[in-house]
Amino acid sequence: MASSFLSFSLLFITVYTADGFMHYVETSCEFNTTKLEDIRFIQSYYYNKLEYTRFDSSVGKYVGFTEYGVKNADYWNNIPSQLAQAKARRETYCLNNVKIDHQAALTKSVKPYVVLDSETPPGGKHPSMLVCSLYSFYPKTIIVKWLRDGQEVTSDVTSTEEMADADWYYQIHSHLEYTPRSGEKISCKVEHASLREPLITDWDPSLPESERNKIAIGASGLILGLILSLAGFIYYKRKSRGRILVPSN
Repeated sequence: MASSFLSFSLLFITVYTADGFMHYVETSCEFNTTKLEDIRFIQSYYYNKLEYTRFDSSVGKYVGFTEYGVKNADYWNNIPSQLAQAKARRETYCLNNVKIDHQAALTKSVKPYVVLDSETPPGGKHPSMLVCSLYSFYPKTIIVKWLRDGQEVTSDVTSTEEMADADWYYQIHSHLEYTPRSGEKISCKVEHASLREPLITDWDPSLPESERNKIAIGASGLILGLILSLAGFIYYKRKSRGRILVPSN
């Protein structure tokens, strides 16, 4: 299983405020293991958001992207000390930082949050469909299976790819189309690096969560109404005891 691909960057920015021009250098290390051969060092030079020269350790020399950038790259490539220093930065700059970031990120894991719900199938041979949604898990690789009375279901199952949430976490959604049977138990089984053992979530076919919420809200309103009615009745009875009734002529 390949590790997730990470990178970190450092910007050196010089701003010429008189005319609003900006020149900056971006230095980055891209890696998926802590081995030196798996690390890529990149140093890019920009002017007004346009990259004009870059050193890439996978290429081993400076490369230009504009007319000035090509001249700049040729000049630096012909300075042995400049080129040797750039090549050495993969080890001197990246290697130690990579070990720190690898420990802080790649060796960590976060358990998925599971939501099991029913949806109306878009069509086909089955009247029902379940969706097992997993949120906020890390690392990316995860296995989602469906069980029917303890046996794995392999037909009529579709799943999305692991989708990045842009905050290091991922989500995935697995669908099962099926025909309900009386007394059966359907479960969503999840295997992930954050779990010591598979996480199994059973489907409760009694009522969807949205319907249970509606019933709970309605019941709460009914109870509150009864309490207010009872309180009004008691208040009325107490007031009635203190009245003196005068017979009419």
